[in-house]
Amino acid sequence: MEHQFIQRKVDHLHFSLNPESQANGANFDHIDLLHDSLPDLNLNEVSIQSNFLDSEIATPFFVSGMTAGHENAGAINDRIALMASERGWIMGVGSQRRELDSVYQDQALQKLSARFPKLKLISNLGLAQLIELHQKNELSKLQKLIENTGSVMIAIHLNPLQEAIQAEGTPQFAGGLEALKAFKIIATIPMIVKETGSGMSEATLLKLKTLNLFAIDVSGMGGTHWGRVEGLRAKENSAASRFGKTFGNWGISTLESLLTAEELFKDSATEIWASGGMRSGLDAAKSIALGASRVGFAQPVLKAAMESEIVLMDWAAQIEQELKIAMFCSNSKNLSQLNSDKVKGFR
Repeated sequence: MEHQFIQRKVDHLHFSLNPESQANGANFDHIDLLHDSLPDLNLNEVSIQSNFLDSEIATPFFVSGMTAGHENAGAINDRIALMASERGWIMGVGSQRRELDSVYQDQALQKLSARFPKLKLISNLGLAQLIELHQKNELSKLQKLIENTGSVMIAIHLNPLQEAIQAEGTPQFAGGLEALKAFKIIATIPMIVKETGSGMSEATLLKLKTLNLFAIDVSGMGGTHWGRVEGLRAKENSAASRFGKTFGNWGISTLESLLTAEELFKDSATEIWASGGMRSGLDAAKSIALGASRVGFAQPVLKAAMESEIVLMDWAAQIEQELKIAMFCSNSKNLSQLNSDKVKGFR
């Protein structure tokens, strides 16, 4: 069982870098920011600082949770943590399910906060595991996980398609909303609920709105598609392999998910985070203009981190500068000025 768990996590990293796992439908090419040829500011005056919890950080970016649960993730997490700490990104880690199911403790993950004091880390667990803990009256187990990791927030991820296709999946989601409500009551840090690349419908968002969460991450279709990943890692001509192809375009685009969330939550204190197929600072600028408080990247971060620390740092600097250029050319001195008034092709 332990070996299968580790191999699954290794497979996930490997296949998420496969071009066939990418859905390519975030749809941000359907909208544009309005160009202002006479911006009343200088490029070096543009600020991408953002508010997070009770402090101000350098960027509005986060790394979507990807890597955890096996020893090979240590070096990758170190590179990502260093980048996030130095550049003011928030870092999400992959599912920490293994730390609940066994005596395994991710020592490297637990040391990140101590090694990088400025790092803001987000713990991560799947909804199916949260439901199981709730049913067993063991939600308190999550507190130890949070303390061990030194996280400032915890993400509960929604991945019904992946669980349904994965041969070892746990597609038991009945009672999910009740489990989320129960955990929110006892959680000692803010909670975010996130999808994993298939987006959020109006029905889903309306259910989540009743929770008064700190944030939701719509994580729409457009980047790594976990139905495709599970199909790719399955044996050729197996049922899971065929399911991966059948459902290879299942989901709601990041753009559509974001627009729906912005409309439903515009009078709410819940932040809207956007991820799923983000490939540039321009994509990030469009997301922020449409109501996202924070923008997440996953596969591009992993790809750069697998190459080297320098490549990852250079990639992050490029994303930040692309956002600044988009803001400068739309006459937006700060993130609050980058709003829907600067968008054309909107709705």
